Amino acid sequence: GAGDGMPSWERRVVWEPSDDAWTTSRMGRFLTRVGEERGLDLATYARAWEWSITDLEGFWSELAREFDVAFSTPPEAILSSRAMPGARWFEGATLNYARDVLTHGADDRTAIIGESQSRDRTDLTFAELRRDVARCAAGLRSLGVKKGDRVAAYLPNAPEAVVAFMATASLGAVWSSCAPEFGVRAVIDRFMQIDPTVLLVVTGYRYGTKTIDRTDDVVELLGELSSVRDTVVLEYFEGAADAEALAQRVAATGPRSSTHRVLSYADLLDVEPDASLGFTDVPFDHPLYVLYSSGSTGLPKPIVHGHGGILLEHLKMLGLHHDLDESDTFMWFSTVGWMMWNYLVTALALGTTIVTFDGDPSFPALDEMWRVAARTELTVLGLGAPYLVRCDKEDLALPEGHDLSRLRQIGSTGAPLPPGGFEWVERRFGRQVQVVSASGGTDMCTAFVAGAPMLPVHTGELQCRCLGAHVDAFDGEGRSVVGSLGEMVIRAPMPSMPVGFWGDEDGSRYRAAYFEHYPGIWRHGDWLEITEDGTCIITGRSDATLNRGGIRSGTAEFTSIVEAVEGVADSLVVHLEDPDGGPGELLLMVALSPGAALDDELVTQVRSALRTGISPRHVPDRIVEVPAVPRTISGKKVEVPVKRLLAGADPDTVVTQDALADPAAWAGLVAAVRTAGLVRSQS
Repeated sequence: GAGDGMPSWERRVVWEPSDDAWTTSRMGRFLTRVGEERGLDLATYARAWEWSITDLEGFWSELAREFDVAFSTPPEAILSSRAMPGARWFEGATLNYARDVLTHGADDRTAIIGESQSRDRTDLTFAELRRDVARCAAGLRSLGVKKGDRVAAYLPNAPEAVVAFMATASLGAVWSSCAPEFGVRAVIDRFMQIDPTVLLVVTGYRYGTKTIDRTDDVVELLGELSSVRDTVVLEYFEGAADAEALAQRVAATGPRSSTHRVLSYADLLDVEPDASLGFTDVPFDHPLYVLYSSGSTGLPKPIVHGHGGILLEHLKMLGLHHDLDESDTFMWFSTVGWMMWNYLVTALALGTTIVTFDGDPSFPALDEMWRVAARTELTVLGLGAPYLVRCDKEDLALPEGHDLSRLRQIGSTGAPLPPGGFEWVERRFGRQVQVVSASGGTDMCTAFVAGAPMLPVHTGELQCRCLGAHVDAFDGEGRSVVGSLGEMVIRAPMPSMPVGFWGDEDGSRYRAAYFEHYPGIWRHGDWLEITEDGTCIITGRSDATLNRGGIRSGTAEFTSIVEAVEGVADSLVVHLEDPDGGPGELLLMVALSPGAALDDELVTQVRSALRTGISPRHVPDRIVEVPAVPRTISGKKVEVPVKRLLAGADPDTVVTQDALADPAAWAGLVAAVRTAGLVRSQS
């Protein structure tokens, strides 16, 4: 059974690499070249991975050479300290992330395809992208933006967001972005930590059939963010407040300095229409952007990423693991508030066309992502795992008359992808399409465990640990384990480990976040099983584990079994430990499909599926119906806040409302568990 770490599904191959994968893929050619030049045997992926985590200096310097990273000053050393935290990468080197990203695509090739539910499609060629970045940088300079200043964006996933980010990076200023879907408190909680001087905003957008007006929110933002000197309005949606209307609203609401300007994005680009593209050289670890942890409990952590580390890490993942080049068109469904947006943008450095999509991914119907894929001729499409799970649950057919023949890879992240997701892709695409289930984190803005062009794909498993990522699984004693569940750790430094947290001068918050549990080793907070043949199974967050009678299970493994039962639309499970060492209480919350009822028959089906799928000890003590399962804006179930709620904590303090995709789902869950008498009283 799954309790001893074995998967509870039939393990089978759903995709296989072609026989010539070593010569047709860039990863294969890279490893062959390095092996020949360095006299190494890198003829299997396992050997190559072993080399990449052992000879860190060799691997990362070869990677920088492979992708011709444009150092203005070459590094004096590749890695001058291996300590974690505190490793020093490419010391003495200067470069600029934006230079590498912008200088590779051919002038007439499409750089960005902008798909949106708020306006018509907008495309930019590489020549137009470079022109707009030059003009936007000149506009920002005219607003006084200089190296080290912060530029914050409250923007949709549109080409203008990419332009503004590149312009910011080109100046050596620091970017940070939140999606307009975020509640205003969530945006303030993030941006107030970094004191931005310029804020880019939209005042409205469409999501499916809904028209969303954000004017009041922008006015409130400006009321709270006193560091903002100037506001730039992207006039994005016909009928939304323009720059002039916003300026009047802001003036009417009070204490903004008289020098605060509100101008349109178009005006910003017109400050110097003939500006030429230039780049400020910065040290390897100069801040590029600030990303934020989900912030479902407490203030989100402001995670600072550097120019060089992000560039190298993303070139490795996108160029080698995804095998992207100038023949590809790539999209990852995301908002600008999720690290997958930052990941997507770097693909421009490979001459790849990227697609930005803004709107509801299942409007007007669930197959919308596949229609977008056909329209834009995608070769690689990344999605959140819940979307693929829905495609499987509804046994979705691909849209008729839409050509998806160019699609070669479907990525999935945000949550572990259950076997059904793999099987749906195989059912619909045959074995033409590689499913790359990936797991990583905002903390390093990358995946540690993902896919490779020369390895097979098995249902429910991630193909490999990524090159240069020394991923391991530790048991309770901190020993490395294979074939059973352990705590995911990273044992050697990586260039994209955060430069630090913003404002954490002595590094204490950063150390506490990752390095306290195992000194000198990064603890990631996921449950991981590394199989005998090197594939990986991720079963959920380790802080939301189910430990029943010594049999540990991840919550994702548990809920994927529950959600395979007919009538269950979504679920969340919590284990309340017994302080006296007993089995504790296992509580399951289910949201039902339309027309389904939580009757004896459904309860019996769920219990029996868990008994056979995991173990008899994992049959829940109580099953309660909830209207919906609350998730964060990036799609993660709020397991830890629910656990704290059930333990008797105040529902208003355990979760930050504005970090939730739908605050009503949280209110509904709180009401349902109270009615069911599940909340322990605080003694």
